[in-house]
Amino acid sequence: MSRDAAAGRLLSPVTVAILLALGIAGFVATLVLGAAAPSSRGRGSAGTHALSDAVTGFSGVMRLAEATGRHPRVVRDVRLLDTEDLVIATPPRGAVPVASVTARRQQLPTLLVLPKWRTLADPDRPGWVRVAGLLPRDEAHDVLAPAADLPIVQRASGGRPLRAVEPTLSALRLAAPRPLQAIRPTVRRSAFGALEPVLVDERGDIVLGRFADRPLYVLADPDLLDNRAMRDRRGAAAALALLDWMNSNQAQGMAFDVTLNGLGARANPLQLIVEPPFVALTLTLLAALLLAALGTVTRFGSPRPRPRALALGKAALVDQTAALVRTAGREARLGQRYVEVMREAAARAFAAPAGTSGAALDAYLDRLDRGARFTALAEAVSAAQDTRELTRAARALHDWMGDRK
Repeated sequence: MSRDAAAGRLLSPVTVAILLALGIAGFVATLVLGAAAPSSRGRGSAGTHALSDAVTGFSGVMRLAEATGRHPRVVRDVRLLDTEDLVIATPPRGAVPVASVTARRQQLPTLLVLPKWRTLADPDRPGWVRVAGLLPRDEAHDVLAPAADLPIVQRASGGRPLRAVEPTLSALRLAAPRPLQAIRPTVRRSAFGALEPVLVDERGDIVLGRFADRPLYVLADPDLLDNRAMRDRRGAAAALALLDWMNSNQAQGMAFDVTLNGLGARANPLQLIVEPPFVALTLTLLAALLLAALGTVTRFGSPRPRPRALALGKAALVDQTAALVRTAGREARLGQRYVEVMREAAARAFAAPAGTSGAALDAYLDRLDRGARFTALAEAVSAAQDTRELTRAARALHDWMGDRK
């Protein structure tokens, strides 16, 4: 197989296209994974957040809200909490500072779900938990402390019905979770005004309340909203009804905050390039790169093999000899050889007598009526000291021959 054929097969257009496609696919995959990494963080993990499939998580109600057209979303950046949509915050412990949420939503509907259960990771099922009992009441109390002093109670409920104090929720039928966590109505101190009951148990303890000075709701028992509540149709419908009632009239959806659960993230520059309005610029750049690649493939073929250092053939040998003479700077020494060649050519062209050579031939050529003496021109060529003089003298001798060459 020749070298040209081997080079053509090694870097044929098809090979280059495949390598280019693989490179582009790898680059795009890197960008997509980099953009999607923050959004996928926390999915399937255990915890009391909207991405958790554990019994204490809230992924069930979020999926149900999405399936029923309520447009839920997960918020990972506190700067995105300035929205008319209801924000559901689910702090896992009382020590988690919730001011980052409440301070941004002073006049916007916000639901705080108090923690209730102490859990352990299930070693047999990743993302699941085993309930190890109730958290101490201080955990739920400390969520809003010291801004609000909420007296927490935990007791057996027997599954008795809860009562809606709000008239618009009178049709709601809810059974109390077992056991029940609630707030005594004697709230001693609150920076948000009095805690007004929305849902109460048979003793009048508050299960869902709203502060008087702002649309801040507190759900004392998370089992009305978490994945445990989604196990039957009535509980799921009641959870959606409560969220709809708390939401703003101008809302376009609802937001589940996960910043309090340690899953917050700043805006990712890679994610911006695949989201409006920058996705148009991204597509334009990709189209430009594709056109440039197509133009390159069309304009350039396989690489040319390097030429031999010493080419084959008589003409190549002459060219190489000339190159060596030129490199050595010996062109002027070729004048005498040029004179001999031109003398022989002139003898044939002007029909010099046979056997005439040397001085006799020069004398014969000088007698020709050519406007100049042959010997004078030949001496000028032989006496040349550099390439310029040699070229000038050789051209004059060449012109002396005229069209008799």
